[in-house]
Amino acid sequence: MMHQQIHLGARQLVLLFWLFTASCGARGEIRIFDYEVVNTYPHNTRFFTQGLLMHEGYLYEGTGRYGESSLLQMRLDDGEVLKRKALGSRYFGEGITIAGERIYQLTWRENMVFVHDLETFDSVDSHYIPTEGWGLAWDGEHLIVSDGSDQLYFYDPDGFREVRRLAVTVEGRPLRYLNELEYINGEIWANVWTSNEIVRIDPVSGEVLSVVDLRGLREQTIAGGNDAVLNGIAWDADNNRLLVTGKLWAHIFEIELRERN
Repeated sequence: MMHQQIHLGARQLVLLFWLFTASCGARGEIRIFDYEVVNTYPHNTRFFTQGLLMHEGYLYEGTGRYGESSLLQMRLDDGEVLKRKALGSRYFGEGITIAGERIYQLTWRENMVFVHDLETFDSVDSHYIPTEGWGLAWDGEHLIVSDGSDQLYFYDPDGFREVRRLAVTVEGRPLRYLNELEYINGEIWANVWTSNEIVRIDPVSGEVLSVVDLRGLREQTIAGGNDAVLNGIAWDADNNRLLVTGKLWAHIFEIELRERN
């Protein structure tokens, strides 16, 4: 996920326009979901959110920017930081995920994946990655990595060996700028960078199954800068709730989805 905001290319804009103007009945089986905010929680406007997840009652966040990147464990209700580990100033932190007793954390352009102990945040390993690192998720077997393209990469967590790649498409057309990832109930959810959309992807075919339209959500918070775009998806499996936020946002939102007619 790049640290400076850019404009989406014309092709990407066409794809997103298609998603939100097409009739589901007329254009296939892609489902569109709107949202309702049911709870809000505090979020530090200095945190440049790159990865977000809930695990056993705690919120974990990976933040970016050179000299500011870190790994955090927090309480959701009040935003208090319980544990923090700073990355070195040469690293731009990106997506995070938990697999077993380890937290994996990507870097943007430094080709490194850091592995931390879940309990202590101590460093336990690191791996080379040949692409940029943007988003990261765990499907119970493989680590899933996005690099800002239309590709998702599946890695074995032991040794970080690439197992397969998946091209993400909308009616056969590539969908680029896939960013922060979350694996929810058999689907890969991805922020589309600089947009207000989350896409839900079939992990076998790569087809976009549905889209969550989060337009208007940014206007319900305070944004801490020009780069304060939507980014951050956390699924709280213990409480069956969906949390979303953005870079430098003052709030994390718990939302419920409703399918658009």
